Amino acid sequence: MDNLNEITPLKIHSLKQIQSKHRYPLRLLNTFGFDVFAHEYIAIQTPEDLDHLYNSGIFSQFQFGILGGGSNITFTGDFNGLILHNQILGKTTLESSDEHVIVEFGGGENWHQAVLYTLENQWGGLENLSLIPGTVGASPIQNIGAYGVEIKDCFDSLTAFHIPSGEFHRFNNAECHFGYRNSIFKTERKGEYFITSVRFKLSKKPVIKTQYGDIQAALTQWCIESPTISDISKAVIFIRESKLPNPAVIGNCGSFFKNPVVSDKLIHDLTIKYPDIKIFPAYDGYTKISAGWLIEKAGWKGYRRDDIGVHAKQALVLVNYGNGSGAEIIALAKEIQLDIFKKFEISLEMEVNTW
Repeated sequence: MDNLNEITPLKIHSLKQIQSKHRYPLRLLNTFGFDVFAHEYIAIQTPEDLDHLYNSGIFSQFQFGILGGGSNITFTGDFNGLILHNQILGKTTLESSDEHVIVEFGGGENWHQAVLYTLENQWGGLENLSLIPGTVGASPIQNIGAYGVEIKDCFDSLTAFHIPSGEFHRFNNAECHFGYRNSIFKTERKGEYFITSVRFKLSKKPVIKTQYGDIQAALTQWCIESPTISDISKAVIFIRESKLPNPAVIGNCGSFFKNPVVSDKLIHDLTIKYPDIKIFPAYDGYTKISAGWLIEKAGWKGYRRDDIGVHAKQALVLVNYGNGSGAEIIALAKEIQLDIFKKFEISLEMEVNTW
């Protein structure tokens, strides 16, 4: 997928007329709840809408941003361009065998509702990713992950509109270049694609994963010895709700920083000084360390400045208590990054996108 000239475009045509909305409020479309506006806004409800907009020439008139659930965005001010809001829905079973099923979701489908749909059909693979905010279309961009599972583990392929060329392209797993909270859509192809649908290969004979986080502790508490995928989902939901603030109550975008991956030598030195350090396996010679632990250890947990701060129960979450701004959040994040580097010689990377 490195050479776009090798991609066979998928042709879609439309005669639909689409109207943009001027100075559109985005407060309800970003989970931080920032009171900002888009210069122009268009809800994309079908792939054909994108084809029509390309033919209209609108993409050459504005800078544009693609919005899903608004759960991984920090608006630092009004968006002086065109917001394309992914509202493409749909659930389709494409293939089914005794072992597996391939299911396709529209890019605008709510992620958690898509997970619940797979549970209703007893298809395993996404249960550890329950209650992650956002849309299906955003999930491969971030290669979302939690409790020992990442999207890449059960991702089959996706279809996306290439805005510069006006073509629809399909990416398989390898072509997405998945990494830790990363993909080709955050690196060399950043901002080029609008993901219209995503396909997952799920198991009818799922392998239960309980060894990460507090899943096993929750199951033990509930006296569940042989958990189903629905039990795993319920445990994940219970854990997330106990640790993470509800954006409807306190504005936030979940984990603000990535867990850094550092050398085993540094981990060895830190473990001597901090026996309670929270670490996870990464790959040979390197270990993943909890960003939340670092921030809490540095004394930032529960910090508040006017209407922004660090959540009192989860230091990895920056929050807007009502009237904070994205610029203030980013300024706080940079202070935290600097402090963590001074104290631990570890660089924290922001997980969110900044507009």
